[in-house]
Amino acid sequence: MRIRTAATAAGGALALLGVLAPAAHADAHKGDTTFTSVTFSKSTVNVGVSAAQSLTVVATAKDGSGIKGIYGGKLVSPDQHIAFPVDASCTRPTTTTMKCTWTYSLDANDSDDYADLKNTQAGTWHLDAEAAANDQDFYTLDTSRTVKVKRYAKLTATQASPEPVVKGRTLTVTGALTRANWNTNVYAGYTSQKVALQFKKSGSSAYSTVKTVTTDSTGKLRTTVTANSAGTWRWKFAGTSTTSAVTAGGDSVALK
Repeated sequence: MRIRTAATAAGGALALLGVLAPAAHADAHKGDTTFTSVTFSKSTVNVGVSAAQSLTVVATAKDGSGIKGIYGGKLVSPDQHIAFPVDASCTRPTTTTMKCTWTYSLDANDSDDYADLKNTQAGTWHLDAEAAANDQDFYTLDTSRTVKVKRYAKLTATQASPEPVVKGRTLTVTGALTRANWNTNVYAGYTSQKVALQFKKSGSSAYSTVKTVTTDSTGKLRTTVTANSAGTWRWKFAGTSTTSAVTAGGDSVALK
């Protein structure tokens, strides 16, 4: 059967639901109803300031008496914002199971004020859904199935100078780390973040971390190193609980 979501038709009601959403709690169940599978198309969704990102969730529930329906299918953010699916469909693979597929659009520049992402919503989201059986048994997913929704980060291409450099002399390496600001829809400097400066010697295939540098008040990076070998320098940011990881393009420096 096909289930159509009313998310796009009830903007005012959805905004109210976002305010009234209860705090998340542990999964609850009765009888032999269970979710046998819940899968996310991505473990992390990195959202920038302009392009919407799609996420698909597929859930299969089972009960000996058969599944009457799977209800909800909502994603809930750390600040209890609710994302409703833009498309949903359910089938009955067997007499005792039901399989539902939900598709979500995550956007920081949505024309719908409610659907428009805000910075406070970055982090771990959870799926909220309930499988109801024909014999009144049920299983409710509250916090056990999660996905990361993060603010997209950028690193400018690494710049190392002078090029070429005299062996044993000082090399200055610069860059800048920014991330999506979902409130203003621009990329802004990500301050006070530790970023690894890595080096790959000419002829090698692997980078190694030389030092860790902290971004300044505007997100800029600057440090000096001793140039002992020719090779490529790059910046690498591991990411945070709310912001994506990113690796900058490298800059190859020869010796003279």
